[in-house]
Amino acid sequence: MKSLTFFASLLLIFSISGNTSADETKFRAGAAVADISPDVFPFQLRSGPSKYVHDPISVRALAFENGKDNRCLIAIIDAIGIGREMADEAKLVVAAKTGWRPEEMMVAATHAHTTPKGGTTSPDRIAYEKKRRSGLAEAMLKAIEALEPARVGFASDEDPSEVRNRRNFYEEGVSSTLNPLGGYDKVRMNGGTRGIVKPAGPVDPEISVVDVRTARGKPLGLLANYALHYVGAIPSVTEPDGRVRGMASADYFGEFARVMPFRMSSRPPENFVAMMSNGASGDINNIPFGIERAPRAPFEQCRIVAAKTADASWRAVKKIEDYDTLPRIETRQREVTLTYRTPTEEEVAKALKLLELTSKERNAIHSRTTSVATHTVKYAKPEKQRTENVIVQAFRIGDQAIVSMPFEVLVEIGLEIKEKSPAPRTFLIELANGSYGYLPPPNQHELGGYETWLGTSRFEKDSSVILVKELLEMLEELWATPAG
Repeated sequence: MKSLTFFASLLLIFSISGNTSADETKFRAGAAVADISPDVFPFQLRSGPSKYVHDPISVRALAFENGKDNRCLIAIIDAIGIGREMADEAKLVVAAKTGWRPEEMMVAATHAHTTPKGGTTSPDRIAYEKKRRSGLAEAMLKAIEALEPARVGFASDEDPSEVRNRRNFYEEGVSSTLNPLGGYDKVRMNGGTRGIVKPAGPVDPEISVVDVRTARGKPLGLLANYALHYVGAIPSVTEPDGRVRGMASADYFGEFARVMPFRMSSRPPENFVAMMSNGASGDINNIPFGIERAPRAPFEQCRIVAAKTADASWRAVKKIEDYDTLPRIETRQREVTLTYRTPTEEEVAKALKLLELTSKERNAIHSRTTSVATHTVKYAKPEKQRTENVIVQAFRIGDQAIVSMPFEVLVEIGLEIKEKSPAPRTFLIELANGSYGYLPPPNQHELGGYETWLGTSRFEKDSSVILVKELLEMLEELWATPAG
């Protein structure tokens, strides 16, 4: 009888121990990558047809789960942008196969300008469109399939040396602020490095990281965020006939993903996935405004930026003292109706007059005169669609807030959200769940410049105010409501 009681006691102990272990490993995470480099040649780049790939083009994904009702997934695709239809399609495929809800998934583009083009207009574009769509769903599904007990930590560091605001005020006569419709703006985008009076906005040097480890503490995945446009200066190939062809590249985003595993460990785990997301960088790039920088070899600056951001990410990781084994996972999503801009009668009259000129005459005014004038007339037509529904999201992973917008977001907007967020840590991922051009705040609209012209900026001037309000409300919900 005593032996039976002792055996029963052991079973009870093991049962309690097992339940405790299950609770402790309730949080799971998974990481995956899919190669979407083109395999039909030639493919189309912005620079024209090419058959050369400099470095892999990829989709990377991280999935988080703390019980079946507390999930989120973030996928980053090496692409100049991602249309809402493509993002929605991938989410529905994953939802149908896994039971995860589409609103738990965020899909964003890096905005690398040297990635291949998809589409429906030619065999090569059709082939690449099919490959990147299937690759997107593949990475997302594999991340969910790879879920395992995990823990997660959050931190940030800075690298101010590689971020500069590209919108500047210039000394009179140094850099023309003539705009496409023949008027003058107060600032100019990428107007040169001489004669700058001051930048038109700030920068955000913060590099935030979400560091995911296995239950045993081995690196599993890392999501970084930096408010910097693509770098460019990718090598080209001169063919025997003298034609110069561009090369496909994931820019510094891909190089960061290659380098970062070695910052985590001299022998990084085979399945570790690092990915860099693009923050609010609509007016932030890498041109050396106000400083003198030595000339760079092709791709050298991409490597420099990747190395610096990997170093800063490593410094951030070293700051993490506690990894959360039961982080709160919650998401919010809203579909917000924005209103397209309506040109004034004066703007339409100017545009119509400009379109009567020859293309040579229009180009003499500004290289974008034809484009902006055409958009101005188009947006004034009565049949033009007047509103658009766009998706914004707010994710909570433990103490980290991650918000998204489907725009190239000017940096002031990201900084405002960080400042007003109730979360201990917050960053924004741009060009997520759609690509609708630039999103300037109202004060930058008043200054003019490329990012505010009709065509590059499509919605009413208060659109950023509307979206920031929605995101802050969602963040308040996530941080105000009790768990469960």
